Amino acid sequence: MKNNSNPALHALKQLTGTWEMEISNASFLPDKNAIIKASASFEWFEDGEFLIFRQGGKNQGTPWAIWLIGHDRDAQHYTVLYMDDQQSSRVYEMSFENSLWKLWRNGPQFMQRFTGELNQDHTIISGCWEKSVDGQNWEHDFQLTYKKA
Repeated sequence: MKNNSNPALHALKQLTGTWEMEISNASFLPDKNAIIKASASFEWFEDGEFLIFRQGGKNQGTPWAIWLIGHDRDAQHYTVLYMDDQQSSRVYEMSFENSLWKLWRNGPQFMQRFTGELNQDHTIISGCWEKSVDGQNWEHDFQLTYKKA
């Protein structure tokens, strides 16, 4: 990351690199005991103006997703543009403070939120996604763990 990069993204530097991703206890899988494993990576784009997060991929035989993370210098939260192999495109808000990573989306008829925590030595992120159709009643969607490769 160069010195002229977006200073609002500097807190995310500890996420950069390659991670091993594990999805478990997923509501969308027929077998609730199944585990999906894939690699994931955070890398800078345009000298640190954005952070790109890539998960899975065809070469891994797993579903893929790409996240473009940015931050308006005057905004309170990060903005995340998401797309995946299921032709889903979504916009999330995100925060990352004191090793606590949160993502949320309050779309009509489908809301999601993620809370994950980066461990003390910055090598494991453990978290959980939840979903809701009304914003009042939340249910577990899946567990998510990232381990630094």
